[in-house]
Amino acid sequence: MRILFIGDIFGRSGREALEQHLPTLRERLHPDVIIVNGENACHGRGINETIAKSFFEFGVDCITTGNHIWDQREVIPYIQKEKRLLRPINFPNGTPGNGSCTLQLADGRKIKIINAMARLFMDPLDCPFLSVDKEIETSRLGDNVNAIFLDFHGETTSEKMAMGHFLDGRVTGVIGTHTHIPTADAHILEKGTAYMTDAGMTGDYNSVIGAEKAGPVKRFYNKMPGDRMTPAKGEAMLCGALIVSNDHTGLATSIEPVRIGKGLSETMPNG
Repeated sequence: MRILFIGDIFGRSGREALEQHLPTLRERLHPDVIIVNGENACHGRGINETIAKSFFEFGVDCITTGNHIWDQREVIPYIQKEKRLLRPINFPNGTPGNGSCTLQLADGRKIKIINAMARLFMDPLDCPFLSVDKEIETSRLGDNVNAIFLDFHGETTSEKMAMGHFLDGRVTGVIGTHTHIPTADAHILEKGTAYMTDAGMTGDYNSVIGAEKAGPVKRFYNKMPGDRMTPAKGEAMLCGALIVSNDHTGLATSIEPVRIGKGLSETMPNG
């Protein structure tokens, strides 16, 4: 299975980059499944029904999120009926929405997609390790699912790496989100799980993690509160990774970064 994951869509520039580049990626990479993190898609904070629907119209199969999922409150009734829009699985019981979904491809193959949120320097949620462990109890790679993918939304590299090793050999891929900076450690772990600490964002890199530079720089310089951060409006770069897996074992055979657009050096899997 060919799994294309695209990192945090940030604001209008990120949305435009997704719309612009996704047709090219579909033509060149032939993904079976397209997953995007959309938690910053609406003005840099949250996602709403209109934007989520536009992503699905672009060809996205599933949208993951993170700590900004409730910033646009109108998303609450929508997430309760749209199973392909996920929120972190380790939110408390009774939280609207779902933390995972299982998609069946046209040829019958199945992929389970899980969204979880880390806890170091994040909200004090339920344990993501226990939550994901419980979720995959009944999902057996190469048996009742062909692939299992986790978007682990977190601040620290150590917690993300620990999750990768915790799940190694039991899921197809673990890719982190949230820091908005792509890491150079895309590789296959010892037991066959594809791993990357952070996919990076899809947004304007002439910024501070997607926001116009002046406000954040001023805050760091004088430690005074300022105006709310606004998304940078320049041309965006799309960042993510392509995982290729063995349908019989569910384990990864390759993981390669994807970067297309303006800002960082471009890179693309061979196909």
